Amino acid sequence: MESKRLAMKRFGLIFWLIFLITPLTALASEKITRESIQYNKSNRTFYLFVPDTLKTGSPAPLIMLLHGSGRNGLSLVEKWKELASKEGVILVGPDASDASKWSVPKDGPDFLREIVETLKTKYTVNPRRVYLFGHSGGAVFALNISMLESEYFAATAVHAGAWREPKEYELIKYAARKIPLAIWVGTNDLFFPLDSVRATRDALRAQGIPIEVTEMKGHDHWYYSLASKINQNAWEFLKRHELEADQQYTQYNFR
Repeated sequence: MESKRLAMKRFGLIFWLIFLITPLTALASEKITRESIQYNKSNRTFYLFVPDTLKTGSPAPLIMLLHGSGRNGLSLVEKWKELASKEGVILVGPDASDASKWSVPKDGPDFLREIVETLKTKYTVNPRRVYLFGHSGGAVFALNISMLESEYFAATAVHAGAWREPKEYELIKYAARKIPLAIWVGTNDLFFPLDSVRATRDALRAQGIPIEVTEMKGHDHWYYSLASKINQNAWEFLKRHELEADQQYTQYNFR
């Protein structure tokens, strides 16, 4: 009888050990990795997160994350990781060639496409659900790329970004598709005041491009303390949209 009780205790202990270790093991395997790619004779860095929750053979959405000035791709991937794990989304956060700014043609659109197409060879990416998200300087660049490659990216969501120069508005004429856009901005943002955001919204709407603007009362430019809320809202917007046809990429001859 005593040996039977001992066996039962051992069984219970083993059961609880398995219960505790299993989720920890799964969590440990979900890592953000630092990757590199050869582009234009340079070794370029990006950060990648591929959740374990991806279903084998089931195409997964992908979000291209464009960081703010002075940061790197990891700064956004870290903030999106929990949501991506839950929703089964692949994240990729490239580093700008110059951390202080994004620029054409060094950082896109060709560079961004090169990363996406490379990932397609390794993972089952849903080509009709490739999205853009950007913060601050990355937000402005995301808006620019959205105009240039409106038939390649399904939708774009940004935080703390807008156009502030007349030449930026000229990019609207390149939009072959009316790509859905969304902007979240704080009412106390000193870098992108509401006048700039509203002017950007109005110019896009005048050309029939659907754009939603959420003005966050009392919020300033700082993304990181509210990242969880902003990302959830951004994802709710993005996931509603997908390309109606296969991706089409436009090649430009930049000088």
